[in-house]
Amino acid sequence: MKFRTIFHVLLLLFAFATTNCGSVGPKKNPTSVVEAEKQLAKNNKKANRKGRKARKESDKRYWRAQSKESKKSIKKNKKRNKRIARHKKRR
Repeated sequence: MKFRTIFHVLLLLFAFATTNCGSVGPKKNPTSVVEAEKQLAKNNKKANRKGRKARKESDKRYWRAQSKESKKSIKKNKKRNKRIARHKKRR
């Protein structure tokens, strides 16, 4: 009985090991330059989307951590710096 149980467990593990190996296949390589460019554009778009999402989350975290006075001060300084840059650009 013990041998039979061990045999079934080993058979089950072997079955899982062989099915998982086949599920991960090689990636398809593009056959033409146009396909390669499309694939690169798609990957860049995904990476940019992840970057924008991360930046948005960090901005939210930053602004939640600030007090009301510091938010006002930051907003004022940003506006002031924009104005100064605009005047420097005109000169």
